[in-house]
Amino acid sequence: MNRISRLYASSIGKKFVVAVTGIVLFGFIAGHMAGNLKVFTGTSGDGVPHIDEYGQFLKTFGTPILPKMLGLWIARTVLLASFVLHILTVILLSRQNQAARPIPYIESRKRASSLSARWMMVSGLVILGFVVLHILHFTTGTIQIGDPSFEHGYVYNNLSGSFSVWYVAISYTIVMVMLGFHLYHGVWSLFQTLGFDSPDYNKTIRTVAVAFTVVITVGFILVPLSFMLGMMPSPVEYDHTLLDSH
Repeated sequence: MNRISRLYASSIGKKFVVAVTGIVLFGFIAGHMAGNLKVFTGTSGDGVPHIDEYGQFLKTFGTPILPKMLGLWIARTVLLASFVLHILTVILLSRQNQAARPIPYIESRKRASSLSARWMMVSGLVILGFVVLHILHFTTGTIQIGDPSFEHGYVYNNLSGSFSVWYVAISYTIVMVMLGFHLYHGVWSLFQTLGFDSPDYNKTIRTVAVAFTVVITVGFILVPLSFMLGMMPSPVEYDHTLLDSH
């Protein structure tokens, strides 16, 4: 335990923690985006939207080995721990770096940093607030925005009711663009932390960071914009008991 504490107290240890938790969060973001795209794949033969089936799958993940919802709660716990540890370590690392350089540079460091790096803390705070709002909006239904007919488990209906309201869709889109900036710098920093930063690999790393960012950002914003622009079919009533059979 003392060895782990000493490692975490060092700058290298904190960067490693940021990298590992970043990998967990990147994996979740990519999976979440892919799951959201099921909104475009239509319905099953009995009229259940595929994205509703996906939501039901998440609830039953791990069954019958695990009780229903336990697999989902394990994943949520890991994600929450990674999210909190990621934010806390980034803040501690920033303070540690500032303490190590009490005298400011003659040339502003902002000139040497990219736009995404300068706005990393700002975008991170916005994303943190968004995550809380997103959970209250689409997971618990505590906040009702747009169509008030929120129902747990009926994802397509909930997405349609909220994103048909233009300011909701635009707000989500703006945050997703900010997430893109955050991801770009995060992926770039991740490769640096893992020791892949070199003139031989930097061009490839930058290409990977850009490609990952574009795919994730576009994948996320397609959903709210498609509903807002009226490109998606209206929700169709179906026998809600059918979800239990999927």
